[in-house]
Amino acid sequence: MIEGLYPVLPFVVGAILCFLVGGIARKVIAIATPVVGLLGLLGLPYGTSFPVSFFGFDLILVDLDKLSYLFALLFHIAGIIGVLYALHIKSRVETSAALLYAGSAVATVLAGDLVTLFIGWEMLALTSAFIVWARDSEKALAIGSRYLVFQVLSGLSLLAGLLIHHQAGGSLMISELGVLDLASPGVPWILLAFGVKAGFPMLHTWIVDTYPAASATGTVFLSAFTTKTAVYALARFFPGTEELVTIGAVMTFFPIFYAVIENDLRKVLSYSMINQIGFMVVGIGIGTEMAVNGAVSHAFNDVLFKGLLFMSMGAVMHVTGKTRGTDLGGLWRKMPITTVLCLVGAASISAVPLFSGFVSKSMIMSAALYEGHVWLWFLLLFASAGVLEHAGIKIPYFAFFAHDSKLEAKEPPVNMLLAMAIGAALCIFIGCNPGWLYGMLPFTVTYEPFTTSHVLTQLQLLLFASLSVVVLMKTGTYPPELVRENLDFDFFYRKGGRILGWIVDNPIGRGAARLSRFILDEVPAKVLGLVQKIPAHPPVHWQMVLPGLLLLLALLAFLLANLF
Repeated sequence: MIEGLYPVLPFVVGAILCFLVGGIARKVIAIATPVVGLLGLLGLPYGTSFPVSFFGFDLILVDLDKLSYLFALLFHIAGIIGVLYALHIKSRVETSAALLYAGSAVATVLAGDLVTLFIGWEMLALTSAFIVWARDSEKALAIGSRYLVFQVLSGLSLLAGLLIHHQAGGSLMISELGVLDLASPGVPWILLAFGVKAGFPMLHTWIVDTYPAASATGTVFLSAFTTKTAVYALARFFPGTEELVTIGAVMTFFPIFYAVIENDLRKVLSYSMINQIGFMVVGIGIGTEMAVNGAVSHAFNDVLFKGLLFMSMGAVMHVTGKTRGTDLGGLWRKMPITTVLCLVGAASISAVPLFSGFVSKSMIMSAALYEGHVWLWFLLLFASAGVLEHAGIKIPYFAFFAHDSKLEAKEPPVNMLLAMAIGAALCIFIGCNPGWLYGMLPFTVTYEPFTTSHVLTQLQLLLFASLSVVVLMKTGTYPPELVRENLDFDFFYRKGGRILGWIVDNPIGRGAARLSRFILDEVPAKVLGLVQKIPAHPPVHWQMVLPGLLLLLALLAFLLANLF
C-alpha cells in the first residue's frame, strides 16, 4: 500500500503518459496505472482526507467508509481487468479515455461532498463518450453523440438539484446529508440524474444503443463504471425509497422480452444489464440492511460476470468480426477456452450455486420475502428465469453451440484470455467463498446463502427454466432472432428528434434566414441605398442548436423549481 496518495491521481498521470508514448512503454504504464491507484486506495484511512478549496467551497476529495471503499475497490479491479483485456489495442485515445473514465468513477464514489461528486459525474460522461468515438466510424460518432446528450442531461439535472438543495440551506457534505427525502427541494432532480445513469425505464435506451456500438474492448469499460456509479449514488442517498421498488421491478421485467428477440448478442447483454441493475434498485428501495447488502454485493458481482460475458463476446467479435447470433455458432471447437470462460459467466449471471451471482441475488430476493413483498418475490423469480434464458443459455448457445457457421476462428490474444480467466476465477472464488465479499459490505452480514431451501429453490428454477427453453426450441415456438434493428422506447426519442429537426430546420430555420435577409439585405438597401445585396446566410441546422436548447431547458427547469 501507498499512504498519502490520492487514488485518482495515478489515473490522470497514466492517461496523459499513455497518450504521449507508444509501444511497450504505453502497455506498461496502462497496466501499472490501476495497480498504483489500488495501492493508494489500500493506504487510505477511513474518514475524510484530502481537503481542498475550490472557488470558495471547502471540498473533501475523500470520505472513506465501507460503502465507498467497496465500490472504489471494485472499480480498481475492473480497471486492471479492462486494461489487461485491451492491452493489444493501438488506439491512444481509447486507452487514455478508459483510464480517465475509471479514475472518474473512483473520484465519484470517494467524494466527500456534492461538488466533488458532480465533477466526477461530469468527467464520467465526457471520458466515456470518447471511448465510443474511438471506434472511429460514422455510426459510432452518431451513437456517441446521442449517448453524450443523455449524460449531459444527467449532469444538468444533478447540477440543478444541487443548486436548489444548497439554496434551500442543505449541506454539501455527504457525511451530513444522510438519506435524502424526495419531498425536499432539489432532491427529485438529483434522483432523476442518478436514474438516467442507472437506466431507469424510459431513460435506459442509451445503454442498448451505446454498448453494442463501441469496440470489443471499449464495451468492457463502459459496462463497468457508469451504471455502477449510479447504483452507488442510489445506495448512498436513497436507501428505503419506496418508489425505487416499483422502478427496479419494472427494470427486471421488461428487458427480458427484448432480449429474447434480439439478434445482436452484445445488445442482448445490454438488456441483461438493465435487468440486473433492476435487482440492485429493488434492494436499495427495500432499504433493509440485508437488502442494501444484497444490492451492493450484486453490483460487485455484476461487474465481474457481466464483464466476463462482454469480454467473451468481444473475443468472438475480435476473431470473427461478427456478433449476431444468426451469423455465429459452432465456435466451441475452435475457441474452447473462450467457450469455457463464457460458460462461467453464464453460470454466474444465472445464479447457479457456487457461482458469484447466487450469493448476492438470493440475498435481495430473501430480503423482499422477509419484508412481506410476496408479489415482488414472484416477479424477481420470473426475472431470474428470464436471465437464465437470454444470458445463461442464449449467449453461449448461439455463439458457440448452435449450427456450425463455418467461420474461420481461433483463440483471441493471450492478454484477452488472461483477463477473462481472472474474471472467471473471481466469479468462482466469490461463489464458493462469499464471506470474502460479505466482510466488505456496509452492514454486518448474518445471511447464509447455502441453505437447503435456497439451493433447492434455485436449482428447481434453473431446471424448469432450462426445460422450457428446450421445449420451445424443439417445438419451433421459440421467438426468432430478428435480423433488423429492434427499437423500444428510443423509437419516441428518434421520432421526436426528427420532428425537432424539422421544426428547427424549417419554421425556425427558414424564419431565421428570412429575418437575416431582411436585416442584412433589405434594411441596408432601403435605408442606405446599397446597390449590391449581402448574400443570405444559410439556415441553422438543428444539430447546431440542440446543445443550446438543452441548456435553455435546464435553466427553465431550475427557475420553475426555484420559483414554485
